[in-house]
Amino acid sequence: MRIEIWSDFVCPFCYIGKRRLEEALEQFPQKDQVEVVYKSFELDPNAERNKEANMHEKLSKKYGRTLDEAREMTRNMTEQAAMSGLDFHFDTMIPTNTLDAHRVAKLAETKGLGKEITERFLKAVLTDSKDIGDHETLMDLSSEIGLERAEVKSVLEGEEYTDAVRSEEQEAHQIGVQGVPFFVINRKYAVSGAQPTEIFVQGLEKAFEEEQKSSPFEDLSTDQDAACTEDGCEVPSGDKQ
Repeated sequence: MRIEIWSDFVCPFCYIGKRRLEEALEQFPQKDQVEVVYKSFELDPNAERNKEANMHEKLSKKYGRTLDEAREMTRNMTEQAAMSGLDFHFDTMIPTNTLDAHRVAKLAETKGLGKEITERFLKAVLTDSKDIGDHETLMDLSSEIGLERAEVKSVLEGEEYTDAVRSEEQEAHQIGVQGVPFFVINRKYAVSGAQPTEIFVQGLEKAFEEEQKSSPFEDLSTDQDAACTEDGCEVPSGDKQ
């Protein structure tokens, strides 16, 4: 089974949804048969790299609210995060452009570290209040999960993996992704948003049941079999001399 997840590193619900999926997988007996792949999605491709503003200031400006009203907007997300064992700090969270972080994540995938980099970048933004628009910060975080600093620096100084990020974002639009997180199971079932854990469990079970069906095809053959199996070859009775 394969689960594709479109998400952004500055998305609170992406981190919550990730945890809920992980909780569901722990309840799924066939979890070792599940491959999880993270895909790029920028909530705000035009976002600036700004170390001055925090998330509440950005929300206040975007929605014309006071800072207190902006804090109230994030209170529910903080409470939901805590229920999944996550500790969000919106007061010090730094909103920024995430294109370079997604490019580094694509590099990490080539090294088999896609899950590790996703977890580290989400925690860096939402818990540790790191600026993942800053190249030095990206190199530091990448080094923590096993990437070579020099290789990450080379990617950041060029345009490598930009096309890969854009391709995944275009794919998201083609399949109708309007927001993240967005989970696709076996290219057949979709879960939009940070749904309750039981919804993910149901999705996993349904996909697994579908996968276990004897054949995905409509059987048009007759009972006059002419085939070989591991038990040998059966000659149809009508063909006998």
